[in-house]
Amino acid sequence: MKKLFPNGFFGNILSDYNNGITTKFFFVCLCSALIIGFLISLIYMISHRKEGYAQSYVITMTMLPAIVCIILLTINSVAGALSVAGAFSLVRFRSVPGDPKDISYIFFAMASGVACGVGYVGFAFCFFLILGAVMFIFSELNFAAPQRKSMTLKITIPEDLDYQGVFEPILDKYTEMYRLRRVKTTNFGTLFELVYSVDVKNDLDQKKFIDELRAHNGNMTINLVLFRYDDKVYEN
Repeated sequence: MKKLFPNGFFGNILSDYNNGITTKFFFVCLCSALIIGFLISLIYMISHRKEGYAQSYVITMTMLPAIVCIILLTINSVAGALSVAGAFSLVRFRSVPGDPKDISYIFFAMASGVACGVGYVGFAFCFFLILGAVMFIFSELNFAAPQRKSMTLKITIPEDLDYQGVFEPILDKYTEMYRLRRVKTTNFGTLFELVYSVDVKNDLDQKKFIDELRAHNGNMTINLVLFRYDDKVYEN
């Protein structure tokens, strides 16, 4: 252990190599980054086992700490390394679900790679244990989950139906809040589509809600989707 961490577990293992690093310490930093990236991806898979996740995203999180680490090792300068780390923050990462929590995992992996890249391997593992435990606990406890869901409601109606005031009593009954966002014609003007933003409770009986709406729109198409997935198409 003393040979791998000459300045202690929380010390900088690269502090004695200002003019270059040895092969041994290069592999210590790189392997540590890979291990931490793999562990971060495991926490991500466990916390997203219900809603699902993309394989490419998990692989990215595994590789990202090692990629950041090798860039900082080749710079061989703490000031330069931090400059590159700042440049990484300018990159706009996009994930398939578009969830801000997924972006936080990306920066979790990047920060771990930065710590390994500048030689603070002990702090990198400590950082992973603390933040990884917090994210796992929050996921298991469903921390800060709202009591109602923001959704998008799309109702198709015939062109001769006066929709004003028709659906409001049903929306008052089943939603906490609703707002008409858009009205547009479809099918060459023979149909109208009403688009509402609604806040529904978690215990909403969606079938009864939709059945009552169908009774007033001539049994035409009704879509009820999560607000963040509205008007988006995702490919595998």
